[in-house]
Amino acid sequence: MTPLASLPASAASARYELDPVHTRVLFAVSHAGYSQALGTVSGSQGTLEFDPEDWSSARLEVSVPLQRVDLGDEHWNRATLARNLLDAERWPEARFVSTRVEPLAADRFIVHGQLTLRGVTREVPLEVKLNSLRRHPMPPFRRTAGFSAHARLSRAAFGIDAWPNVIGDEVELRIEAEAVRARGGGDASDDVDTVPEADPGDDVESSPGEAMPAPAPPGPATQPAARPAATATERQEPDQP
Repeated sequence: MTPLASLPASAASARYELDPVHTRVLFAVSHAGYSQALGTVSGSQGTLEFDPEDWSSARLEVSVPLQRVDLGDEHWNRATLARNLLDAERWPEARFVSTRVEPLAADRFIVHGQLTLRGVTREVPLEVKLNSLRRHPMPPFRRTAGFSAHARLSRAAFGIDAWPNVIGDEVELRIEAEAVRARGGGDASDDVDTVPEADPGDDVESSPGEAMPAPAPPGPATQPAARPAATATERQEPDQP
């Protein structure tokens, strides 16, 4: 498997880094047919290179820290990470590396890639929607791409086949991700931490911290009337409490 760093980048592509705070993987699997057990994994890291005019050249590499699995219960968490399921002590992360991108529309595509989980690698397609690509309205005002993705996989295909009467085989994945343009990863005009000029697609009228024009001095017609001088009696009266 060839790492992204050794692949030639398209002349028009830019490099983005996943924001681990705003990137989360949600999974759903049947719990004995009674309900869909839901869990999340936060803290994913990775690199995305793409040209918004040609998504077929995009490349993605992501690592997911399995020790951060959260099903809302400590007992469930420990059971999920145990040797007969994720075996996270020996395989602490899952990795996804794209192999090709199939554009479907300007904002929709299928990312085909290799998912490595519990030491087993299988082809998994991600259905991806581009939600937004613009400069973020909050500091440090860097260009940010936001995505939603879905996928389905068989846990048995990755050797995770314990408790078949209790845990369903099909696992549904939902991924919400944000990726921030890396420094030096594209147009140098974006490599700033100061308030930038607004993009045409930005939905804010002005950026936080932007200087506002000073108000014009009042004209003669709006000058406040002079206050009459205080009388001697007024000067002698004590201040009000």
